[in-house]
Amino acid sequence: MTQPSASAGPRLLGPADVRLLAERYGVRPTKQRGQNFVIDANTVRRIVAVAGISADEHVLEVGPGLGSLTLGLLGAARQVTAVEVDHALASGLRETVVEYAPGRSGALTVVDGDALRVPIEGDPTALVANLPYNVAVPVLLHLLETVPSLDRVLVMVQLEVAERLAAGPGTRIYGVPSVKAAWYCDVQKAGHVGRTVFWPAPRVDSALVLMRRRQPPATAVGRERVFEVVDTAFGQRRKMLRASLAGLTSPGAAEAALRRAEVDPTARAERLTVAEFARVADALAAAP
Repeated sequence: MTQPSASAGPRLLGPADVRLLAERYGVRPTKQRGQNFVIDANTVRRIVAVAGISADEHVLEVGPGLGSLTLGLLGAARQVTAVEVDHALASGLRETVVEYAPGRSGALTVVDGDALRVPIEGDPTALVANLPYNVAVPVLLHLLETVPSLDRVLVMVQLEVAERLAAGPGTRIYGVPSVKAAWYCDVQKAGHVGRTVFWPAPRVDSALVLMRRRQPPATAVGRERVFEVVDTAFGQRRKMLRASLAGLTSPGAAEAALRRAEVDPTARAERLTVAEFARVADALAAAP
Protein backbone atom coordinates (compact mmCIF):
# COMPACT_ATOMS: atom_id res chain seq x y z
CA MET A 1 0.00 0.00 0.00
CA THR A 2 1.43 3.37 -1.04
CA GLN A 3 2.15 5.68 1.86
CA PRO A 4 1.10 9.30 1.16
CA SER A 5 3.58 12.05 1.84
CA ALA A 6 3.34 14.04 5.05
CA SER A 7 2.27 17.12 3.11
CA ALA A 8 -0.53 15.34 1.25
CA GLY A 9 -4.12 15.78 2.28
CA PRO A 10 -6.10 12.86 3.68
CA ARG A 11 -6.63 9.95 1.32
CA LEU A 12 -10.28 8.96 1.59
CA LEU A 13 -11.41 5.38 2.03
CA GLY A 14 -12.95 3.28 -0.71
CA PRO A 15 -14.66 -0.12 -0.46
CA ALA A 16 -11.40 -2.09 -0.50
CA ASP A 17 -9.84 0.15 2.19
CA VAL A 18 -12.86 -0.23 4.47
CA ARG A 19 -12.85 -4.02 4.22
CA LEU A 20 -9.09 -4.15 4.70
CA LEU A 21 -9.25 -2.01 7.83
CA ALA A 22 -12.15 -4.01 9.24
CA GLU A 23 -10.14 -7.20 8.79
CA ARG A 24 -7.01 -5.62 10.24
CA TYR A 25 -8.77 -4.54 13.43
CA GLY A 26 -10.94 -7.62 13.74
CA VAL A 27 -14.14 -5.65 13.31
CA ARG A 28 -17.37 -7.30 12.22
CA PRO A 29 -20.21 -4.80 11.74
CA THR A 30 -22.96 -5.43 14.28
CA LYS A 31 -26.65 -4.63 13.96
CA GLN A 32 -26.77 -3.98 17.72
CA ARG A 33 -24.57 -0.90 17.30
CA GLY A 34 -25.98 0.01 13.92
CA GLN A 35 -22.58 -0.23 12.28
CA ASN A 36 -22.80 0.58 8.58
CA PHE A 37 -19.51 2.02 7.35
CA VAL A 38 -19.35 4.59 4.53
CA ILE A 39 -17.42 3.23 1.54
CA ASP A 40 -18.02 6.07 -0.92
CA ALA A 41 -15.55 8.96 -0.93
CA ASN A 42 -17.94 11.23 -2.84
CA THR A 43 -20.51 10.87 -0.06
CA VAL A 44 -17.87 11.95 2.46
CA ARG A 45 -16.99 14.98 0.32
CA ARG A 46 -20.68 15.83 0.06
CA ILE A 47 -21.19 15.68 3.83
CA VAL A 48 -18.19 17.89 4.52
CA ALA A 49 -19.36 20.40 1.89
CA VAL A 50 -22.95 20.56 3.18
CA ALA A 51 -21.67 20.99 6.74
CA GLY A 52 -19.77 24.07 5.58
CA ILE A 53 -16.69 23.29 7.68
CA SER A 54 -14.15 26.12 7.76
CA ALA A 55 -10.40 25.74 8.20
CA ASP A 56 -10.40 27.24 11.71
CA GLU A 57 -13.11 25.02 13.16
CA HIS A 58 -13.08 22.33 15.79
CA VAL A 59 -15.46 19.56 14.70
CA LEU A 60 -17.01 16.88 16.89
CA GLU A 61 -17.70 13.49 15.31
CA VAL A 62 -19.63 10.72 17.05
CA GLY A 63 -19.22 7.13 15.90
CA PRO A 64 -16.30 7.54 13.48
CA GLY A 65 -16.15 3.80 12.86
CA LEU A 66 -13.28 2.97 10.51
CA GLY A 67 -12.56 6.63 9.78
CA SER A 68 -14.25 7.32 6.44
CA LEU A 69 -15.80 10.62 7.51
CA THR A 70 -13.01 11.42 9.96
CA LEU A 71 -10.50 11.64 7.12
CA GLY A 72 -12.75 13.99 5.19
CA LEU A 73 -13.22 16.22 8.23
CA LEU A 74 -9.46 16.32 8.86
CA GLY A 75 -9.03 17.65 5.36
CA ALA A 76 -11.32 20.60 6.11
CA ALA A 77 -11.17 21.47 9.83
CA ARG A 78 -8.48 22.71 12.18
CA GLN A 79 -9.23 19.99 14.73
CA VAL A 80 -11.45 16.92 15.00
CA THR A 81 -12.58 15.19 18.18
CA ALA A 82 -13.96 11.71 17.44
CA VAL A 83 -15.95 9.84 20.11
CA GLU A 84 -16.14 6.07 19.56
CA VAL A 85 -17.81 3.58 21.92
CA ASP A 86 -16.23 0.51 20.27
CA HIS A 87 -12.76 0.10 21.78
CA ALA A 88 -11.33 -1.75 18.78
CA LEU A 89 -12.49 0.98 16.43
CA ALA A 90 -11.24 3.76 18.70
CA SER A 91 -7.80 2.18 18.87
CA GLY A 92 -7.66 1.52 15.15
CA LEU A 93 -8.74 5.03 14.19
CA ARG A 94 -5.48 6.56 15.38
CA GLU A 95 -3.47 4.14 13.25
CA THR A 96 -5.71 4.71 10.23
CA VAL A 97 -5.22 8.47 10.37
CA VAL A 98 -1.44 8.10 10.69
CA GLU A 99 -1.51 5.95 7.56
CA TYR A 100 -4.04 7.81 5.42
CA ALA A 101 -3.49 11.39 6.65
CA PRO A 102 -0.06 11.54 8.30
CA GLY A 103 0.16 15.30 7.97
CA ARG A 104 -3.06 15.69 9.98
CA SER A 105 -2.72 13.05 12.66
CA GLY A 106 -1.89 15.68 15.27
CA ALA A 107 -5.24 17.39 14.64
CA LEU A 108 -7.23 14.35 15.79
CA THR A 109 -8.34 13.58 19.34
CA VAL A 110 -9.94 10.17 19.84
CA VAL A 111 -12.23 9.73 22.84
CA ASP A 112 -12.79 6.07 23.68
CA GLY A 113 -16.25 6.04 25.25
CA ASP A 114 -19.98 6.60 25.03
CA ALA A 115 -21.02 10.03 23.70
CA LEU A 116 -23.91 10.02 26.17
CA ARG A 117 -21.50 9.77 29.10
CA VAL A 118 -18.07 11.21 28.33
CA PRO A 119 -17.37 14.94 28.70
CA ILE A 120 -16.67 16.84 25.49
CA GLU A 121 -13.76 19.24 25.75
CA GLY A 122 -12.41 22.00 23.56
CA ASP A 123 -15.66 23.81 22.64
CA PRO A 124 -16.34 22.30 19.20
CA THR A 125 -18.48 24.48 16.94
CA ALA A 126 -19.94 21.78 14.69
CA LEU A 127 -21.15 18.20 15.08
CA VAL A 128 -20.81 16.09 11.92
CA ALA A 129 -21.57 12.39 12.18
CA ASN A 130 -23.04 9.22 10.72
CA LEU A 131 -25.33 8.18 13.57
CA PRO A 132 -26.93 4.75 14.08
CA TYR A 133 -30.72 5.04 14.08
CA ASN A 134 -31.12 3.54 17.55
CA VAL A 135 -29.10 6.27 19.31
CA ALA A 136 -29.41 9.21 16.92
CA VAL A 137 -32.06 11.23 18.75
CA PRO A 138 -30.73 10.72 22.32
CA VAL A 139 -27.17 11.56 21.21
CA LEU A 140 -28.26 14.68 19.32
CA LEU A 141 -30.37 16.07 22.16
CA HIS A 142 -27.74 15.25 24.77
CA LEU A 143 -24.96 16.99 22.87
CA LEU A 144 -27.06 20.04 22.04
CA GLU A 145 -27.81 20.40 25.74
CA THR A 146 -24.33 19.68 27.12
CA VAL A 147 -22.12 21.25 24.42
CA PRO A 148 -23.44 24.81 24.04
CA SER A 149 -20.54 25.77 21.76
CA LEU A 150 -22.12 23.71 18.95
CA ASP A 151 -23.71 26.18 16.55
CA ARG A 152 -24.67 23.69 13.86
CA VAL A 153 -25.10 19.99 13.27
CA LEU A 154 -25.04 17.85 10.15
CA VAL A 155 -25.85 14.21 10.72
CA MET A 156 -26.56 11.28 8.47
CA VAL A 157 -29.36 9.18 9.93
CA GLN A 158 -31.99 6.70 8.85
CA LEU A 159 -34.48 8.41 6.53
CA GLU A 160 -37.38 7.91 8.96
CA VAL A 161 -35.41 9.55 11.77
CA ALA A 162 -34.48 12.47 9.51
CA GLU A 163 -38.11 13.01 8.56
CA ARG A 164 -39.21 12.96 12.20
CA LEU A 165 -36.54 15.41 13.27
CA ALA A 166 -37.43 17.86 10.49
CA ALA A 167 -41.22 17.45 10.68
CA GLY A 168 -43.38 20.49 11.31
CA PRO A 169 -46.58 20.88 13.36
CA GLY A 170 -49.69 19.35 11.88
CA THR A 171 -47.93 16.51 10.11
CA ARG A 172 -48.45 12.85 10.92
CA ILE A 173 -44.82 12.24 11.88
CA TYR A 174 -44.42 15.36 14.01
CA GLY A 175 -43.64 14.24 17.55
CA VAL A 176 -41.37 14.46 20.56
CA PRO A 177 -38.08 14.41 18.57
CA SER A 178 -39.39 17.16 16.28
CA VAL A 179 -40.34 19.47 19.15
CA LYS A 180 -37.20 18.88 21.20
CA ALA A 181 -34.91 19.38 18.23
CA ALA A 182 -36.77 22.61 17.42
CA TRP A 183 -36.11 23.82 20.97
CA TYR A 184 -32.42 24.08 20.11
CA CYS A 185 -32.26 24.53 16.36
CA ASP A 186 -33.82 25.30 13.03
CA VAL A 187 -33.96 21.85 11.45
CA GLN A 188 -34.15 20.81 7.80
CA LYS A 189 -33.47 17.77 5.66
CA ALA A 190 -30.36 18.33 3.57
CA GLY A 191 -30.47 15.48 1.08
CA HIS A 192 -31.12 11.80 0.50
CA VAL A 193 -28.44 9.10 0.86
CA GLY A 194 -28.83 5.71 -0.83
CA ARG A 195 -28.00 2.33 0.65
CA THR A 196 -25.11 1.45 -1.65
CA VAL A 197 -22.68 3.92 -0.04
CA PHE A 198 -22.51 1.73 3.08
CA TRP A 199 -20.94 -1.58 4.00
CA PRO A 200 -22.83 -3.61 4.90
CA ALA A 201 -25.72 -2.04 2.98
CA PRO A 202 -28.62 -1.27 5.36
CA ARG A 203 -32.19 -2.23 4.56
CA VAL A 204 -33.33 1.39 4.68
CA ASP A 205 -32.29 4.64 3.03
CA SER A 206 -30.63 7.45 4.93
CA ALA A 207 -30.76 11.24 4.82
CA LEU A 208 -28.78 14.25 5.93
CA VAL A 209 -30.22 16.57 8.56
CA LEU A 210 -28.89 20.10 8.98
CA MET A 211 -29.51 21.88 12.28
CA ARG A 212 -28.58 25.48 13.06
CA ARG A 213 -28.55 26.64 16.67
CA ARG A 214 -30.96 29.39 17.66
CA GLN A 215 -32.28 30.84 20.87
CA PRO A 216 -34.88 28.59 22.54
CA PRO A 217 -38.38 29.95 23.14
CA ALA A 218 -38.81 32.30 26.07
CA THR A 219 -40.08 30.51 29.15
CA ALA A 220 -40.19 31.13 32.87
CA VAL A 221 -40.04 27.44 33.85
CA GLY A 222 -37.11 26.24 31.74
CA ARG A 223 -36.34 23.45 29.33
CA GLU A 224 -36.89 20.45 31.61
CA ARG A 225 -40.43 21.51 32.51
CA VAL A 226 -41.27 22.28 28.88
CA PHE A 227 -39.96 18.86 27.83
CA GLU A 228 -42.06 17.21 30.55
CA VAL A 229 -45.15 18.84 29.05
CA VAL A 230 -44.11 17.71 25.55
CA ASP A 231 -43.58 14.12 26.72
CA THR A 232 -46.92 14.09 28.55
CA ALA A 233 -48.87 15.55 25.64
CA PHE A 234 -47.45 13.13 23.09
CA GLY A 235 -47.75 10.22 25.51
CA GLN A 236 -51.48 10.36 24.76
CA ARG A 237 -51.34 12.05 21.38
CA ARG A 238 -54.80 10.91 20.31
CA LYS A 239 -56.38 12.78 23.19
CA MET A 240 -57.19 16.47 23.28
CA LEU A 241 -54.66 18.50 25.21
CA ARG A 242 -57.09 19.27 28.03
CA ALA A 243 -57.25 15.51 28.66
CA SER A 244 -53.66 14.50 27.90
CA LEU A 245 -52.26 17.20 30.21
CA ALA A 246 -54.72 16.58 33.02
CA GLY A 247 -52.25 14.26 34.72
CA LEU A 248 -49.96 17.21 35.39
CA THR A 249 -52.66 19.08 37.29
CA SER A 250 -56.42 18.47 36.89
CA PRO A 251 -58.74 18.51 33.88
CA GLY A 252 -60.18 21.90 34.80
CA ALA A 253 -56.80 23.47 35.57
CA ALA A 254 -55.30 22.04 32.39
CA GLU A 255 -58.06 23.59 30.27
CA ALA A 256 -57.73 26.93 32.04
CA ALA A 257 -53.94 26.92 31.55
CA LEU A 258 -54.31 26.14 27.85
CA ARG A 259 -56.69 29.06 27.43
CA ARG A 260 -54.28 31.39 29.25
CA ALA A 261 -51.56 30.21 26.86
CA GLU A 262 -53.89 30.99 23.94
CA VAL A 263 -53.94 27.35 22.87
CA ASP A 264 -57.16 25.56 21.92
CA PRO A 265 -57.88 22.99 24.69
CA THR A 266 -59.42 20.65 22.09
CA ALA A 267 -56.26 20.61 19.96
CA ARG A 268 -53.93 17.64 19.98
CA ALA A 269 -50.21 17.62 20.65
CA GLU A 270 -49.18 17.46 17.00
CA ARG A 271 -50.72 20.88 16.33
CA LEU A 272 -48.45 22.84 18.70
CA THR A 273 -45.17 24.56 17.92
CA VAL A 274 -42.33 24.46 20.41
CA ALA A 275 -43.08 28.07 21.36
CA GLU A 276 -46.69 27.13 22.14
CA PHE A 277 -45.50 24.23 24.31
CA ALA A 278 -43.33 26.71 26.21
CA ARG A 279 -46.34 28.97 26.81
CA VAL A 280 -48.41 26.02 27.99
CA ALA A 281 -45.67 24.95 30.40
CA ASP A 282 -45.54 28.46 31.88
CA ALA A 283 -49.32 28.60 32.19
CA LEU A 284 -49.48 25.19 33.88
CA ALA A 285 -46.82 26.29 36.38
CA ALA A 286 -48.90 29.36 37.21
CA ALA A 287 -52.09 27.35 37.73
CA PRO A 288 -53.64 27.78 41.19
